[in-house]
Amino acid sequence: MSIRQSLLAILDQGPCYGYQLRSEFDRRTGGTWPLNVGQIYQTLERLERDGLVAKGESDQEGRGYFEITHAGHDSVAAWLSSPVDRQSAARDEFAIKLAIASTLPGVDVARVVQVQRMSTLGLLQDLTRTKEAIDEPKTAEDLAYLLIVDGQIFSLDGELRWLDHTEGRLARASAEVAKPLPLSTETPKRGRPFRERADVAGA
Repeated sequence: MSIRQSLLAILDQGPCYGYQLRSEFDRRTGGTWPLNVGQIYQTLERLERDGLVAKGESDQEGRGYFEITHAGHDSVAAWLSSPVDRQSAARDEFAIKLAIASTLPGVDVARVVQVQRMSTLGLLQDLTRTKEAIDEPKTAEDLAYLLIVDGQIFSLDGELRWLDHTEGRLARASAEVAKPLPLSTETPKRGRPFRERADVAGA
């Protein structure tokens, strides 16, 4: 998730100080991803360094406001009009855990999948109850929160289907394939990613 672009989009509505930005972010996302003030100010420093925001006036209580620049406004417009690049999204922790587990000796990989399934089902049930409790949105905050909840529900539903597929793949894997992967004795070549080496080897 782009905290940077989200805060910049909020600043596009008007000058804000740090705590105000945190409050606005929480209000617009239903508190789904709470931020601490340190994150806020660290992001603001980077935005200022990049010329996307500038420090404005301070009020009588000493709160320093940040204002968006023309370049910042253009950055928000570009962000809102472009798709999210899923290829550069954050790594899926469970996918990595599953991949590693499948190469280790003595690991019941099917059990790893079952444990994840129970957790995912529980979260899906909780979110579904939350959605049903709100029923129909009555405020802009309700609508924003429901959009996030809907996204999470669909994502979890997709994860459950993936776990079903994973169980089938594990069941079909031959004993030769589904075996521990020992440490390689080959000295890694520095500076060359694994995929590039594999492509060269297969060429």
